[in-house]
Amino acid sequence: MGITPLVVKQKEFSTRFRGFDVQEVDYFLEEISKELENLNQTIQNLTKDNHKLDLENQGYRKREDSMKNAMIQSQKVLDQMKDNANKSSQVIIANAEVEAEKILNRAHKRLSQLHSDIVELKRQRIQLEMQIGAVLESHSKLLEMTKEENKAADETDATLKFIKQA
Repeated sequence: MGITPLVVKQKEFSTRFRGFDVQEVDYFLEEISKELENLNQTIQNLTKDNHKLDLENQGYRKREDSMKNAMIQSQKVLDQMKDNANKSSQVIIANAEVEAEKILNRAHKRLSQLHSDIVELKRQRIQLEMQIGAVLESHSKLLEMTKEENKAADETDATLKFIKQA
């Protein structure tokens, strides 16, 4: 029999000579006592279970907080790594631009030097052509003079032969 507050309120005891039946009241009180013991035991068990569940819940919340903190820290580290990578890439790009500028400057200097060398070589070529032309002209004149001298000598030789034969 389940005892509820309604049952307790509606319970009627039969009357006897001097009032309620003592055995019936004692029996009813015994039932109420047992039911209350059961309810108290159930309350204690539920309280223990509730306490265990609260402890588990606290553990889960602590783990959840730890995971949240770990995720936040991971995100911070990730953001910091991204920032560092961006800064590093900017430094690398800046260094590459400086190096490219140096290479370009060296190339311009080299080009300028090559132009100067080409101008100097052209000047030397013209000078050499003029010198060779002068040498050729002088040799040509010498050759002509030698031809004329040889002609004159041949004529002299011919005259001499003619004179010797005569």
